[in-house]
Amino acid sequence: MLKILIDCFGGDHSPDANVCGALMELEQFSDLHMILTGDEATLKNCLAGQDYDASRISIVHAPEVIGCDEKPIDAVRLKRESSMMKAVRMLRDEDDIAAMVSTGSTGALVAAALTRIGRVRGVIRPAFCPILPTMDGGKVGICDSGANVEVTPEMLRQFAIMSSLYMQHVYGVKSPRIAMLNVGKEAEKGDDIHQQAYKLLCETPEINFVGNMESRDLLSGRYDVVVADGFSGNVLVKTTEGTALELLKKLKKDIYSRTIYKLGALLMKKMFADEKEFMNYQNYGGSVLLGTSKTVVKGHGSSKAVSVAKCIEQAYLMEQSALAAKTEEIIIKYEHYED
Repeated sequence: MLKILIDCFGGDHSPDANVCGALMELEQFSDLHMILTGDEATLKNCLAGQDYDASRISIVHAPEVIGCDEKPIDAVRLKRESSMMKAVRMLRDEDDIAAMVSTGSTGALVAAALTRIGRVRGVIRPAFCPILPTMDGGKVGICDSGANVEVTPEMLRQFAIMSSLYMQHVYGVKSPRIAMLNVGKEAEKGDDIHQQAYKLLCETPEINFVGNMESRDLLSGRYDVVVADGFSGNVLVKTTEGTALELLKKLKKDIYSRTIYKLGALLMKKMFADEKEFMNYQNYGGSVLLGTSKTVVKGHGSSKAVSVAKCIEQAYLMEQSALAAKTEEIIIKYEHYED
């Protein structure tokens, strides 16, 4: 039985979304056992009346919650009885627990993962890798998207290796096309860090590096992975998601502005519904934290049940593919370590 921890508090729709997402995945994977951390009475109330296999769900009482406005290091150090920190300690200490999912504070989760769980051997820094849909019906991963604001060329190479393995073994993408986010496509573009990284990526046979990418091409379908520093990657992801949401709002507003548009929209209702689902980030799970010694998945703070379920599925597939071991096998070839 594969055990996955669910930090049930800290998200906008917690704990209902976390509990419902967990129950959805219990139905999908028969070899899955969920461990829910959070206030026991509240979690039992969420489960009341639900149809599920009680032998495959455990509750660990954790009365405290880490807020998104708290300083990450202070929260990790002081809120030991929080749902997140109890999950992190169990993940670290119990060998039979494979992974954890949280929709709580990103900063606290990264700090806890680095200080309490640790890294895959040879990994300089773990990195977030969220998934977005592309215009041709595929997927593109963005690594890093917030864990590392400042990077080195070697870190960018490691991001490329880790995310390439992730797309290959979890999503079945053969020879993922890796690009590096830059201000232009030419090899000489960018600062010294990106120019040096470009050379390293070209010299790494384990990845299929196809060159630099400008941000406007993220959803084009020409790339399977984009590597970036955490600052630029985070801005890229949130700008793309925000643009999609605002376009949907404008489209809805324009449709209701004239009767003839409303009539046309009725004929295209199914298409509009499909496009809305296509651009809904809730359908694509969360950001996996690549490079940690055990699997950690960070869901959006606004995750609903479907998104939480997708996060659990990501964690499940990462464990099934033994991604950490495959990552270490390649990373240690380069024998490059940094504090």
